[in-house]
Amino acid sequence: MAASNGGANGTAAPHEPVLLDRVLALFAPALDVADAGGAVLVDATLGLGGHADALLSAHPALRLVGLDRDQHALAYSRERLARHGDRVLLVHAVYDQLGDVLADEGIDTVHGVLFDLGVSSMQLDTGERGFAYAVDAPLDMRMDDTSGQTAAELLNTAPVDELTRILRSYGEEKFAAKIARAIAAAREKEPFTTSARLVRLIYDTVPAPARRTGGHPAKRTFQALRIAVNRELDVLARALPAALDALAPGGRIVVESYHSLEDRMVKRALAERSRSRTPEGLPVELPGHGPEFRLLTRGAERASDAESERNPRAIPVRLRAAERIATEEVPA
Repeated sequence: MAASNGGANGTAAPHEPVLLDRVLALFAPALDVADAGGAVLVDATLGLGGHADALLSAHPALRLVGLDRDQHALAYSRERLARHGDRVLLVHAVYDQLGDVLADEGIDTVHGVLFDLGVSSMQLDTGERGFAYAVDAPLDMRMDDTSGQTAAELLNTAPVDELTRILRSYGEEKFAAKIARAIAAAREKEPFTTSARLVRLIYDTVPAPARRTGGHPAKRTFQALRIAVNRELDVLARALPAALDALAPGGRIVVESYHSLEDRMVKRALAERSRSRTPEGLPVELPGHGPEFRLLTRGAERASDAESERNPRAIPVRLRAAERIATEEVPA
């Protein structure tokens, strides 16, 4: 599930960005300190610019680099953020290209990096993109709909073993093998083109008792296909170290995840950089072996009941954050 920061088809009034007040509070110490010299923040998953707009408004000297692979979202955000003038640089790029984008712009370090992962409201609410199982639409699911393999192409060509792996690994679907075999049998008769046929197949394949719990039976399959089509976990595995390396001392990273696979990757990446590499038993920290980051959240933070009720897309969010510390600084 994704951040709720855009209107249907990009034309309605923007929804409320998920955990906006918390995101602003977490970044404030890093951006306030750097404001005098011109703080730089990367919004690595710009979407429709809800968080970006609020951050730029809260920090009048802030420069923001916004990345997104979805050109429709970039077009919307370009208009939305135009009032901030030349403080905004928007780039059509996947977020694992963060390091390359900064190098191209001559930016050595930044003071904040924000990831708001998953599918955006614009993508969910634009029926013809094929992300939502509740709407019959072409099975596309590409976040950048100008390149790459569509979900239909994946469904119609992937071997059964590969489909099973995708559904099990990315959707945590317990009936992955059964669904994959049903897809393979159905595509022999007619290739998949739209979402409604896939939804019906999943509904008919999942045992009736399982359909009565855990939400819609197609939810996990659609999540898995979307992750596979966009290579989201591979991209995140490359993006997290690039983002951490780009942060200046005192700089902060904030990551909002929407399913457990993403959150586990974020938790592991932040934990690895926040622990000492000095062998146990030594009385002093070895030079260059101390922790690079300080965790700013105790576990993963969730949206409040009030926000979840007001904005259902905030329900699955898990937020983690960390701050880069100076090499000589010892974390509390």
